[in-house]
Order: sequence, then C-alpha cells, then structure tokens
Amino acid sequence: MRITIITCILFLSCSYLKSNGLQHDSGTGSLPCGSLPESWPPVSGLPVIRQLPDPLVMFDGTPVTSVGDWKEKRRPELISLFKHYMYGYSPAPPENFSYTIDYTDNTKFDGKATLKLVTLRFGPPGTPEVSMMIVIPNDREGPVPVFFGLNFPGNHTTADFPEIPLTGAWVNNSWTGATDNRAHDDQRGIREWRWPYEMVIDRGYAVATIYAGEISPDYDGGFTEGVHRGYFTEQQERPGPHEWGVVSAWAWGIKRGVDYIVEDPDLDNDGIIVIGHSRLGKAAMVAGAFDERIDIIIPSQAGSGGTSPNRFNVGESVERINTVFPHWFNDAFKEFNNHVERLPFDQHSLIALAAPRPLLLTNATDDEWADPGGQFNMLVAATPVYELLGVEGIETNLMPPQNQLVSSRLGFFIRPGRHDMTAIEWEAWMDFCDRHLGRQ
Repeated sequence: MRITIITCILFLSCSYLKSNGLQHDSGTGSLPCGSLPESWPPVSGLPVIRQLPDPLVMFDGTPVTSVGDWKEKRRPELISLFKHYMYGYSPAPPENFSYTIDYTDNTKFDGKATLKLVTLRFGPPGTPEVSMMIVIPNDREGPVPVFFGLNFPGNHTTADFPEIPLTGAWVNNSWTGATDNRAHDDQRGIREWRWPYEMVIDRGYAVATIYAGEISPDYDGGFTEGVHRGYFTEQQERPGPHEWGVVSAWAWGIKRGVDYIVEDPDLDNDGIIVIGHSRLGKAAMVAGAFDERIDIIIPSQAGSGGTSPNRFNVGESVERINTVFPHWFNDAFKEFNNHVERLPFDQHSLIALAAPRPLLLTNATDDEWADPGGQFNMLVAATPVYELLGVEGIETNLMPPQNQLVSSRLGFFIRPGRHDMTAIEWEAWMDFCDRHLGRQ
C-alpha cells in the first residue's frame, strides 16, 4: 500500500490500520489512504436519508456523471463506507499465499470427473489452513468455468466420497446431527442435494467449495478459532468496532480461494462464478462486490445484510440480525439498529459495486424472511450504475413469474418453495452463466 503523508491525521490513520494488519483488501488493490476510519463521521453525525441513497451521488453530495467518476471516486468511496459502517476492514491480501494439491482422482462419476483436494495456506502464524475441494469435468478442451462457493457443514457433507478429509473445525450440530460440534464419517454426503456435482459437470462447469467454518466459525465467540486469530493483537479476542466481522471474513476467505483458482490451469480465469446461499450468499455478494477478479456473482436468498434493503425491509430487520448474529457484522453496524435511515448506503449500492459484471439473485416464494420483492427492487435501483458504465442492468421493472429466469446482466429468478439451495437453482445459474459466458 503506497502512502502519501498529507497530514498527521492521515498518517496516524494508516499507522493504526497497519499495526492491526487491517489494510484494505479490495482483491485488486488498496483504497486511498484518506478512506480510513477517522475519515467518516459517527453514526449520530450522519444525515437522515429516508429513501434509498443514490449510488450516483458522492457522500458530499457531488453527482457522479462519468465512468471515471464512478471508478476513481464513487466506487472506492462506497467500498470504504460499507467496510466502515457494516462489514468491517479486512486484512490486505497475504503475501505468503501457497497451496498443495493433496489428492486427485479422475474416475469420479463413472470417469466423467476429476476430484481434486487442495490445502490453502496464507497469513501470519496462527492462521488456520483451509481445505478446498474441486470437481472438474474430464470431457473438456482447455480450462473450464468454475462455480465456487462456501458450504455450511463441511466439504465431506457435499459428496459421499471417503477421500474427502473430515474438517477439524467447529461445526454446527443442528446442521449435521452431531452433539460435539465436530465432523464425523456418518455425515458424508448429507448435503449432497445442495451440491449436484454430476449435473453441473455434465453442463461443462467445474465446482469448487470450502467449508466456511474453516475460515471463521459461525458463532459469537469463535473469532480466535478462525482466520481472525492470525491478525489479532496480543490478548485480542474480538474484532474492534470497525474491524471485520464473520461475513467479511468469509468474503476474505473466498478471495483466497480465488487466489488459487487463478493459478489452476484446469480452471478458466475468465469464468470465475462465486455462489453462496443464505448467510453464505451475503459473503458471496461482499466478495464479488469488492473483488473484480470474480466474473459472475450469484447470491442465493441472501436476504438482510446481503441483497435485501435495510430500509423498508419486510423480512429480517437490521436490529434482529445484529441481535441474533452479533458476530456477522462489525460493531459499528449495531448503531444502526434503530437508525437505519442514517445508513449512507443501502444494499443496492453493494450490488452496484459489481457493475458492469453479471449478477443473478435467486429466491423462493415461501422465503419471505429474505424479502424476494425487496431484492428485486435492489436490482432495479442498481441499474443506473450499470447504464452509466454502458451496459444493461435489469431488463424489466416487473418481478417475473415463478421459474422464469430474467437473464439480463442484472438477473433474477424465483421458484416455488422454501429457503434452500436446490437443483432448480443450479439449472437457472447455469442457464444464466451460459448466456453471459457465451456458451449458448
């Protein structure tokens, strides 16, 4: 990170973040030194904005009228605002990233696919290793596009393959049937309906996944077990008020997975598709918004804190999500529990950060908690940014019928049913990606 010391205040700001290892990680570069915690007012000093804040108006009220204004000013500003007030500042990309390919087997699914197991290593001493599982179609010429996302209970639950190592990280008992928060052999393949590997490789795509809990366990108090611990100061057990919460840590872990993908000759660097369901959809959205190496972003039923509005939310509120899941976001976000109208952004601006890349939101009719209608409205509200950059946003202002894919650059799909990640979603995802990767 290049630092120009303009004033003593900016110098101290940069020094503070550096001492905690918390330089800005946008995936493709650092934000300006001026966009640091001390640069933004306290929540009580933010103006009340009852309608959706305009993503094409700077924080100081200056209109954004050109592509240059967006790329050089507003986009970095929005990233800084989201980090400061909601997701938290995360570490810069580690310089010591490395990996080992521990296992390959080209006989999976009757010889149609290769299973590859990879260990990723990065970060300061104490940062845990992360296991990545990849399934690659054998019938291919050259590298193939890859769907990459985090999973909930462990790689071993996504397929009944004995070669997949059991995670040593904390697991949620309610997802696995365990009683000790640990992985066991009888959990193999229990979530394979969410990861239909054979169906995906038959369409010519690879699939990669990492267990989210190896990056950061999903419970309040688990910060010293995941990647946070490598970046904490001595005796620190929780992130500071503006430091990264668990959603931001998961997003940071997704970026480390992308670090590997861009080096794997079997995977197409121009076809990196990041997916995620529910809370992991929030992480997929944050990673895709901040890291421009990601080509297509597909959050599934990401809801509050992801792709549904903070204002006008008919599902989960900011106060509720911060109360039940206090570890997901930074502590500054809790100050908006009863003051959402002071947020200097809403989630349409997070979607807008993906521009001009394709992005698809998928939902289910019975999942009112995730506010499908609000998510659709976020796509409509992000469209002006896409249009400023010379591409279409969402092609309609009317929410589509069930099972009808809107495949414009900002896309939408809703199926009948409940909160879940199913083969129906995967078919829609692949149809969307076929169009935007020129595979039709």
